[in-house]
Amino acid sequence: MSGHGLSASFYTLGCRLNQAETALVRDTFRNDGYELVRFGEKSDVCIINSCTVTDNADVRCRKLVRQVLRNNPDTYIAVIGCYAQTGAEELSKIDGIDLIVGTQDKLNVLNFIDEPVKRAEPRIVMSKMTRAPFTIDIAGADIPTTRANIKIQDGCNFMCSFCIIPFARGRARSRALPDIMREAMALADNGFRELILTGVNIGTYEFEGKTFLDLVQSLTEIPGIERVRITSIEPTTIPVELLDFMAESDVLCSHLHIPLQSGSDKVLRDMKRLYNRREFIEFIELAAERVPDILIGTDIIVGFPTESEQDFLDSCDVLENSPLTYAHVFTYSERTGTAAQKFAERVPPQVKKERSRILHRISEQQKTAWYQRFVGRTVRVLTEDVNREGLRTGFSDNYIRVALRDAEQLSSNELVHVRITGVQGEYALADVVSSADHQRESITIS
Repeated sequence: MSGHGLSASFYTLGCRLNQAETALVRDTFRNDGYELVRFGEKSDVCIINSCTVTDNADVRCRKLVRQVLRNNPDTYIAVIGCYAQTGAEELSKIDGIDLIVGTQDKLNVLNFIDEPVKRAEPRIVMSKMTRAPFTIDIAGADIPTTRANIKIQDGCNFMCSFCIIPFARGRARSRALPDIMREAMALADNGFRELILTGVNIGTYEFEGKTFLDLVQSLTEIPGIERVRITSIEPTTIPVELLDFMAESDVLCSHLHIPLQSGSDKVLRDMKRLYNRREFIEFIELAAERVPDILIGTDIIVGFPTESEQDFLDSCDVLENSPLTYAHVFTYSERTGTAAQKFAERVPPQVKKERSRILHRISEQQKTAWYQRFVGRTVRVLTEDVNREGLRTGFSDNYIRVALRDAEQLSSNELVHVRITGVQGEYALADVVSSADHQRESITIS
């Protein structure tokens, strides 16, 4: 059945990979003739791409379903993705859900909607997740940003004790290299200048003898692609050769987000992480040494069941006294089905809240200090939206978030050189540098 005359809305819960997958799903509906409307507006079909990284994510998904039904009880609702994979039985008990599609088939959700008519009971599509390389028959050109996420990998074999993702997304598998290149070239043809590589454990990418480094090098050679950015990547999967290539390349962004999770060796062992504190610090020090001006971010979990006060202080110490620029701080939330759920110890909620507050403050101080290092320097920025203050914003190659003054003439998706003049809140303030001035600066530096 064609979607002509029908409308569809979408909501994404969770990670950047989910965002990339929703963009792909949106394209299938648009290509089938559906009118795409904003979530919350009346629509014939509503697709909720779910997350299950915490119990709270599950609760939020169920609340969203009920919200849609309150506003428009006739909407055909499909829940797809991670929570659909692990919680299909729970979801099927909610009146009003019509379709539940697990991880393996989520990108093909449109194929399971014969006609968007409410059902007495939901249809459940739950195929076995394979480990075989995969392809994606569509390209996510319908992306509301100047930077395009591109999925290169799915699943994970690492089995950290706090993580449910291997059960929700299966074991590690990689996308066929020619298929990634096809989508990347299509995105370039559609005007995207930056690619962001997404997956669950992207550093484990492997296809017919080609490694993650081989893939990155291939993507940087695509005409029209001027920046390739690596998202979160596990520390034990980054080859030193990647750092050398990053230092040499004008296309691969000098930015890495490497999850630490804890600065305590005891907690890292309890988390079943594959490195210790010393190994992590030595690697990021090597990255900072080899790649000029590299910005390194991390993830830290506070309140893990076995985290003592000293363990927490060890995490603070790594963030404050290493090359790390910022941390995404996550408060530990017990996840049903994970190994960490079996620990008898528990950190009181008020302690977790205070530890989170402290780490957030340290992170903001670290980021501000890093931004201030660049005052007076010129960086390249890809322009994006206008913020609430009316300033055009964007990110530098090394992920400094910039707000541009006197840039009314600029639109989004322009690569410009700017001079950083100060720091205000979450932004580095900057002025656009003329091409002639930038050329003179380059000649002087060389």
